[in-house]
Amino acid sequence: IAQGYAEKDTRIRLYKNEKNLGDYPNRNRAAGYALGEFIVIVDSDDRMYPNTLEKWVTTMQRFGCSFGIFNHTGAADIFIMEPASIMNKHFFEKPILNFGPVATIIKNDYFKSIKGFPEKYGPANDMYYNLKAASGANTVVFPFPLVDYRIHEGQEFNNKYAYLYNNYGYLRDALNELNLPLSEKEKQWIEKKNKRRFLTNLIKFYWKSRDWDKTKTAIRLAGFDFRDALSAIFQK
Repeated sequence: IAQGYAEKDTRIRLYKNEKNLGDYPNRNRAAGYALGEFIVIVDSDDRMYPNTLEKWVTTMQRFGCSFGIFNHTGAADIFIMEPASIMNKHFFEKPILNFGPVATIIKNDYFKSIKGFPEKYGPANDMYYNLKAASGANTVVFPFPLVDYRIHEGQEFNNKYAYLYNNYGYLRDALNELNLPLSEKEKQWIEKKNKRRFLTNLIKFYWKSRDWDKTKTAIRLAGFDFRDALSAIFQK
């Protein structure tokens, strides 16, 4: 089907991987082929709404911004947030950046400058990516989605076990690696909250599954040690 469209329209190019790269490596590979001004992601199980791409692109060009994201903010119209403002809202009011790749638009050159998506946090790669993108440029917040995000059993969102340790890992690393516009006191508070949340979710996972081997594996993959547990328990 894709080849058929490519033969009819020179703007469409088809590439086939020699092996299955996985979702985020494949997104990075696809973005590397892009020649346009902006990059948007539409997964195979989603459907783009008519005319929404035009709205998103013209808005990004009008405001001269490099990154945009959809969120249910309750706002009636599009608005712009500076890095410090969006980080404060995300961490202390509402997790405004907790949306996947299909909810974002980014300038091609900016995507390349931040080296695209990380590839080591499994289904949570997009969360690290959103923090990195929003901390380095003003963000356009759209009140309407780009795609119809279809919910079904086979999607990565349902991989709760992978999220268990990857959610902890991406946020720990983001606090240490990214230039987030937060004070040291704020970072320390978020770090301790992250540890407590992981410990709580870990206990819930074991209580529900009674699978000690998978619980130990999650601890190892998260890089969570006894000192982290103490910090989580005695968080003020």
